[in-house]
Amino acid sequence: MFSRILVGIDFSPASRQALVCAAGLAKDLHLPLVALHVVETARPPFYAAYAPLGDPGWFRDVEPRIHEKLEEWLAPYPSARTLVASGSPGESLIAEADPTTLLVVGEVGHSALEHLLFGSTATRVVHHATCPVLVVRGDRAARKAQEPG
Repeated sequence: MFSRILVGIDFSPASRQALVCAAGLAKDLHLPLVALHVVETARPPFYAAYAPLGDPGWFRDVEPRIHEKLEEWLAPYPSARTLVASGSPGESLIAEADPTTLLVVGEVGHSALEHLLFGSTATRVVHHATCPVLVVRGDRAARKAQEPG
């Protein structure tokens, strides 16, 4: 049914939980595990904050460090493969997945304002992916502890 498991990694606690879940499924189903981190490029209305990203050399400089961080995260899963891309995280995950991929993403649990301003990669992927998607919900207690008031 599935040819591989692709997990999105943004180095958040939610993506750590998604990785653990994806790795367990990959092991149980005897499937390759691929972890993808996407360096997000500018989108309205925040172009000015991303001005340094206009230089293509910036991505070449940062990419090896991202691979190192991914390898640290994937140390318990030595057969896993890593990918690094730049662009929109949701679009990049969707583009990397084919219909035989199981796509695993973590749900960060943005506030309503954050969701309005930044959107949700998990929501975007669920609505637009052509493959099955597993959304791993983050620890609700940890999210509640981070909320103000």
